[in-house]
Amino acid sequence: MNEERWLLPAGIEEVLPPQAQIVETLRRDLLDLYAGWGYELVIPPFIDYLESLLTGTGQDLDLQTFKLTDQLTGRLLGVRADMTPQVARIDAHHLRRDVPTRLCYLGTVLHTMPDGFASTRSPLQIGAEIYGHSGIESDAEILRLVMLTLRTAGIAESYLDLGHVGIYRGLAQQAGLDAAQEHALFDALQRKAIPEIESLIGRFGLSGPIADMLAALAELNGGDALSQADSVLSAAATPVREALDYLQQLAEELHRWLPDVSIHYDLAELRGYRYKTGVVFAAFVPGWGLEIARGGRYDDIGQVFGRARPAVGFSTDLKGLLQHGKGLDRLIRNTEAILAPWSSDPALREAVDRLRASGRTVINALPGFEDDPRQLGCQQVLACQDGRWEPQDIGTIDNQ
Repeated sequence: MNEERWLLPAGIEEVLPPQAQIVETLRRDLLDLYAGWGYELVIPPFIDYLESLLTGTGQDLDLQTFKLTDQLTGRLLGVRADMTPQVARIDAHHLRRDVPTRLCYLGTVLHTMPDGFASTRSPLQIGAEIYGHSGIESDAEILRLVMLTLRTAGIAESYLDLGHVGIYRGLAQQAGLDAAQEHALFDALQRKAIPEIESLIGRFGLSGPIADMLAALAELNGGDALSQADSVLSAAATPVREALDYLQQLAEELHRWLPDVSIHYDLAELRGYRYKTGVVFAAFVPGWGLEIARGGRYDDIGQVFGRARPAVGFSTDLKGLLQHGKGLDRLIRNTEAILAPWSSDPALREAVDRLRASGRTVINALPGFEDDPRQLGCQQVLACQDGRWEPQDIGTIDNQ
């Protein structure tokens, strides 16, 4: 029974040395990267009123959110499963700027079930968002930042997967689907269950070009999906054509900024369909079937907080990045320490303070523990010679 006290809940993990130091160093590097692009850091609360967490984008997060009752007010609280709704509230309610606002964030989120990011229930979510601008330029900036985030984390090989919710939304409207039919077909498209898609289209009484276009949507993916869509969706209404044109323009813009990044398309991939309003994207690494970062456009997300603003952003899991990054040992700070005797000698204290101020690690020996300093990670000890305390190699001390 006592052994079970050491166990952690499924999908909940600890980060131990030296990985914890790598996580912390990468956190600082990424936040410094975002600050250099003008993104201001915000720190939303870990727990919030449930209606705030499940508003706008949050409706998709209902099943992923742990819920509890506030003992002070009796109101339902939730442990955040995503930070985007909270950041949207900060932009709409607290900042209330009239110019584009760039915000970034980092913190633990909690999921009731494992998510795609590293199969964890406690991602260390980091992300960036632009509020107040609608257009290809802000979409492209966020996508450039996604790729820089991956490279900073040591992920050299990756590719982008682009889609646009306006394509399916426009086709569903053109077909006259009601909400239940649209949802049922959406679910089948996400699973790319082609026989089920065809069965649903027949059950809905659809035929002709609109039926053919909906049936073909699941197979419009890959590097040439946009060129295929020009002919396959030629009978689509204006909103669909506009979404396809937007994707093409965005791809051309990205090629100017990121000529070496491979771009794929999946016109049936509808991440966050219920709240996204435009382009959706994910970043993948070869050999890993789950996205490593994701995001998209969610215009007017702040409307429920009193101020509608266009928005685009992305998020990823910092711990998940470490699973795929290469060369991250470079993030480990030199941890070779110096052992200092336990003493109140002013000269010794001055020497310890000087060494720590220069970036060295100094460990004070605790009385009663006279073991080999190497067990504490110390390669040197502070020794007094001619009234001065200076570091000396342990081997030198041993030979004296």
